[in-house]
Amino acid sequence: MAYFREKIETMPRNELDAVLDERVRYTVAYAAENSIFYRKWFQKNNINPADIREHEDLRELPIISGKTVRKHQPLETDDFEFRSVDWDEVYTIHETSGTSGTPKSFFLTGEDWDRYSEKYARSFVSQNFGPGDKVVVCASYGMNVGASTMTLAAQKMGMTIIPEGKCTFPVRIMKNYQPTGIVGSVFKLIRLARRMEKEGMNPQESSIKRLVAGGESFAEESRAYVEKLWDVPVYNTYGSTEGTMCGECHEKVGLHVPEDMVHLDVYNPQMEDFIADGECGRMVLTTLLSPGDKTGTLLLNYDTEDTTVVVSRDKCPCGRTHMRILNPEREAETAWVMGAPFNRVDIERGVFQTGNMDYLTGEYEAFLYGDEEEVTLRVSMECHDVKNCPQELVQENFLKTFLQYKIALSEAYHDGSFNILFNFTGPGGLEFYKIRGRPKRLVDRR
Repeated sequence: MAYFREKIETMPRNELDAVLDERVRYTVAYAAENSIFYRKWFQKNNINPADIREHEDLRELPIISGKTVRKHQPLETDDFEFRSVDWDEVYTIHETSGTSGTPKSFFLTGEDWDRYSEKYARSFVSQNFGPGDKVVVCASYGMNVGASTMTLAAQKMGMTIIPEGKCTFPVRIMKNYQPTGIVGSVFKLIRLARRMEKEGMNPQESSIKRLVAGGESFAEESRAYVEKLWDVPVYNTYGSTEGTMCGECHEKVGLHVPEDMVHLDVYNPQMEDFIADGECGRMVLTTLLSPGDKTGTLLLNYDTEDTTVVVSRDKCPCGRTHMRILNPEREAETAWVMGAPFNRVDIERGVFQTGNMDYLTGEYEAFLYGDEEEVTLRVSMECHDVKNCPQELVQENFLKTFLQYKIALSEAYHDGSFNILFNFTGPGGLEFYKIRGRPKRLVDRR
């Protein structure tokens, strides 16, 4: 299977733009007719929905934040004002994690599930998965849509899913069912490889042919380390309850955005205006519907609070014509020091330097302390054996990488207003092991 839906995935740009414009017109009209929120929103902002004719016109609309979504659902209002079908057409209800406060509610119809699963099917096929593949899904089945979407995508492709939910499954699963792929975060894949080795099974000699990393942003260095552990390619995927779902093809030159179903723009970090391709900014997405389709929750110009860069809108070497973006990073994992930003992924990049990984497990956490005049970043790294870890070498590799392209941070470090301290622990010694749930690896305690 070279493509899941070849005609739309390889459509020339001018034809694809025409499809987008048609779907923008229908989607905006659908919002005005079926959503309590958008009827009020258009009126409040003096917007005539009929004036939105092309996808470029979306840039003239205000940005909608997650806070806005929360404000228009109970307990703030009497109804879920973003719901855009009747209750008897809502198939499933979902919530975001609620890490920023009240979870955001989303309602999916059967048609929504069909669209969501097609997005993942396209991604899987672009990564050379197909009939006969058996894939272990190490993502939770619940109000998060990711795992269920992958399972439905597999049904469309003739692929078999092993729905483990977590990567702590018994190693016998690998021996008994001979899976050809695994979907999980970088750290789940690292831990599984180590657990297999302890039980006498070499990951590099297993049935696995390719891995898909998702669930959180990661550094290219950590991807390279996972590829070395397993001796197979690792592909990137990005998804959200809101329905973004982008996937990296086998060429690994950016994540393809399914433009016929999701329109994506990039706004500058100050949230003042849209920016050009090649510049880093906040991802703003719009749900796109084909004429006649329905959706349970519709989003126009929605701020995902994740950052990315549009790599290219040119034809990919894989033959696909849909735009490609860099691995998105979560704005919530970005810290500002002395007026300069850095992301958790920047710390991960420093940890996973090649010279470090003979001694480190890859697990890390970092904390920020201080005030406007002096800030300290404390980085803790887990070692296989603390006594035999060359700490000065690891620190040197980290600092060289972390400060390399951050001029303001480098200057602050050298003048003493930005301090970086290191802590090395043995296995299980990091603070996050004591906390349930997904580890927060960068914590700002200022």
